[in-house]
Amino acid sequence: MHELLDLLTDLVAIDSVNPDLVPGGAGEAAMAEFVAEWGRQNGLDVQVQEAAAGRPNTVLIARGSGGGKSLMLNAHTDVVGVSGMDTPFEPKIVDGCMYGRGAYDMKSGLAACMLALKRAQRMALSGDVIVSAVADEEYGSVGAEALLAEWERWPADAVLIAEPTELAISIAHRGFVWLEYEVNGVAAHGSRPQLGIDAIVKMGKVLTALDALDQKLCAQPRHDLLGSGSLHASFIEGGEEISMIPARCKLLAERRTIPGESAASVEAEAQALLDEIAATDPDFKARVKATFSRSPYGIAADHALVRTLKQHAEACLQSDVPVIGSSWWMDAALFGDHGIPTVVLGPAGAGAHARVEWVNLESVARCQEIYTALVADYCR
Repeated sequence: MHELLDLLTDLVAIDSVNPDLVPGGAGEAAMAEFVAEWGRQNGLDVQVQEAAAGRPNTVLIARGSGGGKSLMLNAHTDVVGVSGMDTPFEPKIVDGCMYGRGAYDMKSGLAACMLALKRAQRMALSGDVIVSAVADEEYGSVGAEALLAEWERWPADAVLIAEPTELAISIAHRGFVWLEYEVNGVAAHGSRPQLGIDAIVKMGKVLTALDALDQKLCAQPRHDLLGSGSLHASFIEGGEEISMIPARCKLLAERRTIPGESAASVEAEAQALLDEIAATDPDFKARVKATFSRSPYGIAADHALVRTLKQHAEACLQSDVPVIGSSWWMDAALFGDHGIPTVVLGPAGAGAHARVEWVNLESVARCQEIYTALVADYCR
């Protein structure tokens, strides 16, 4: 535990606020260099990849003798902003928990991965064991995308992501599609409404239809772990002045997706909604387009990787380990889109993206044990 505490303290003390979330944020360079230097000191193969300007990934590899399967342990190095926090990069330990920005999400997972890799060096394994410490998961995932773009440099047969899951095994998560609706009306003076078509009022029909669709989705769960997709309006704008009938209104909405749904299917669903409104209102003119999307992810509960992880997690914890789905998006989907089996298991705590963030240190130690047992079995 002493080695783990020292490593996690060092990691949390490094400011790695994502500059895309907070202008002027420190970014991941110092974290990447720390991880790289730690790898060099421990005799690992160290590779640094520039995911974006000044925002590197660090990949550490314990080479196997050959012929075995390779496993990647993955964690991100960026953290969200620290507004309202007193001493975000001065880690403190209180009642068996470490407090500080990134302690929970997810430098604790990274520390457990690094120490499991260090143990793997002494196991005479056949397959490679790899730790990827990637940039920018909290915003655009350029780190994971860059990693996958050069996968031939560190090919792995499977991935474990150390995102915090309270020591449960997450095998599925939702994706999302961002939609932009635009309704076009006809501008006119407010005193002459017969000459205009109010685009904002017409957008009200879209909002009503979106609400009905969201209720329909939630009433028809189609995934054992994730339930259903969902839909919400996020931002709306329109109009020019108080005495003018508005000629345009724009709405941004987010559609959360489950496995089996795609950006194409969501866009078609959105267009069908507009077509239904237009069929009963000849003055309704609107369009919709998907502007950005991320896939949902799922792996079968009986997949060999899931079964092996569950076996070792339960042996370590001496208790049943639940298999769960996660409501939020993770980099797991990017690996899944490339056909790489991926599971998620990480420590317990609270305060991700909040003003008070902490991780239970005993759970981090258990993660290290579980990861070590998994690589010993999977890469033997």
